[in-house]
Amino acid sequence: MIRRQWGLIVLDIVMLIVAVALALFLRFEGDVPQRYIDIAWKYSIPMAVLGVLIFAAYKMYINLWRYASIDEFLTVIAGVSTYCLAVYIVFQFIPDSLPRSIYVLQWFILVAFISGSRFVLRAVDSLRPTRSARGKHTNVLVIGAGSAGSMVIKELREHPELRRVPVAVIDEDRNKWKTRIHSIPVVGGMDMLQHTVDRFLIGEIIIAIPSASEQNILDIINQCKETGCRLRRLPGVYKILDGQVSIKQIQDVKIEDLLGRPPVTLDTENISAYISGKVVLVTGAGGSIGSELCRQISEYGPQFLIMLDIYENNMYELQLELERNFPDIPRKVLIGSVRDEARIDQVFSIYRPHIVFHAAAHKHVPLMEDSPGEAIKNNVLGTINVAEAANRYKVQRFVLISTDKAVNPTNVMGASKRAAELVVQHLNRNSQTEYVAVRFGNVLGSNGSVIPIFQRQIAAGGPVQVTHPEVTRYFMTIQEAVQLVLQASAMAKGGEIFVLDMGKPVKILDLARDLIKLSGFKPDVDIPIQFIGLRPGEKLYEELHLDDESVQTTCHDKIFVLKNGCLDDLQACRQEIDKLRATLLQASNSEVVNVLRQVVPSFKPAVNHDAQASSETIQD
Repeated sequence: MIRRQWGLIVLDIVMLIVAVALALFLRFEGDVPQRYIDIAWKYSIPMAVLGVLIFAAYKMYINLWRYASIDEFLTVIAGVSTYCLAVYIVFQFIPDSLPRSIYVLQWFILVAFISGSRFVLRAVDSLRPTRSARGKHTNVLVIGAGSAGSMVIKELREHPELRRVPVAVIDEDRNKWKTRIHSIPVVGGMDMLQHTVDRFLIGEIIIAIPSASEQNILDIINQCKETGCRLRRLPGVYKILDGQVSIKQIQDVKIEDLLGRPPVTLDTENISAYISGKVVLVTGAGGSIGSELCRQISEYGPQFLIMLDIYENNMYELQLELERNFPDIPRKVLIGSVRDEARIDQVFSIYRPHIVFHAAAHKHVPLMEDSPGEAIKNNVLGTINVAEAANRYKVQRFVLISTDKAVNPTNVMGASKRAAELVVQHLNRNSQTEYVAVRFGNVLGSNGSVIPIFQRQIAAGGPVQVTHPEVTRYFMTIQEAVQLVLQASAMAKGGEIFVLDMGKPVKILDLARDLIKLSGFKPDVDIPIQFIGLRPGEKLYEELHLDDESVQTTCHDKIFVLKNGCLDDLQACRQEIDKLRATLLQASNSEVVNVLRQVVPSFKPAVNHDAQASSETIQD
């Protein structure tokens, strides 16, 4: 670096001297009077030193000219202008003088010399590969010939250590075809995709259209995933706050991108007024939904955040994260189970929460089929413990996180969550606390969800195991689900069951195929897909509401409210739950399921728990 700086200084001294001589030559068309030659020679060294000092003041010797752009060019103009003005002023105070036109000619010559030398330096540097960049590289196709695509190409070329070389650009704007961006050709539109991939031996595609709608991005991704290339993209323009693109913002295309969801629009003022300055309790805070609730609640400035969970490892990690990202939000991590009525009462009596988000639950369908009593203890009796404590301590609002599996359930987990819904609806009748429930479907990336399972199976070389070729599910991202939970809870009046708009149901088989393609493999060629049959309690498809529940719109286009037609049965439901609590320790799996059927009439078990219990006895 030091050697290069001294080299630039020596070069500038030579160019400053030559510039005066060349200006004189041009001014007098080659016939320069001797007295002007003598003056130029007499003052050449002092003026050159002055020029170097001025250029140094403009930091022209510490700039990284490898990354020179218009800003550096403007710096050169400012430095040369200051120098020429200084030389002109100096010559006004000494006996010797030069024609005034010399200063103008000298300005043009120096701008050309100084800027030209710097940009030649940049060109030489860009052609010289760094040591870490030598060797194998990946050819990159950029989709999008706008400013974002231009910046992506520039970033890749300025970071050769990434070993990614942009070789072609695709854009739907015909006016840009057969042009070049930073010398990279714009070869055509999306109809040229496969031809371009084959012709340029593309290994990676970067989608650089941050202003495009999510539906347009989805269409592009669906075409690109068939090429077998690694897919990466820039986030939406709403995430690039400063308008600049960096390598860090370029991220792999994820399975979530295939949902084609536009960003959720929230009434942040309403949510902030609802949460700001309040004491908020989140149960199950260490889980996927609970932890995201804690993150998003922290953004709205609660007075105090209480995070309760039985599993201390997740809570410790969450605590560190929130301390780092939200240092000004008072919070408390508590270890405890919602099954422990005394512990729950203690938490409420000490902290007196204003709002409760109840996310604690057992959620794995096959595991709960084998242990229905545990599902009842956690999902039903645990909900009763927290909900009744909310009533005793006059909590303003209680929000139950429910699931679409509570609709016409065929498994214990879904039935237990439906029972929890009935519990909070029952309590809402005779309480100052406003009780509401929010239903949504599967959450992409949550603990135990299908995506990480598929990813592990792909990493192991397959097979990817799908339960049934026709099984479908509703999917949401964790962030999207929690955003809408907060919005729904802010608009609640008490007694509602909210259901979130989850878009169209997705075939799990299509999900598996897409994930294999996004990983750079071909389904059933590189990675086999194996059908293993539905697991105990699983349905082919999920439903969003019961037959006797009418769906009504709300002020938010992604949130609906259900009106239940069978509220008269809630008291009988509660009596059955109390009976279940009294006999739970002695009851067999089949007895637990039979009582749960009395609590939830829509529960139609898909598993014969009597036969299952007999099988377990024989195996024992």
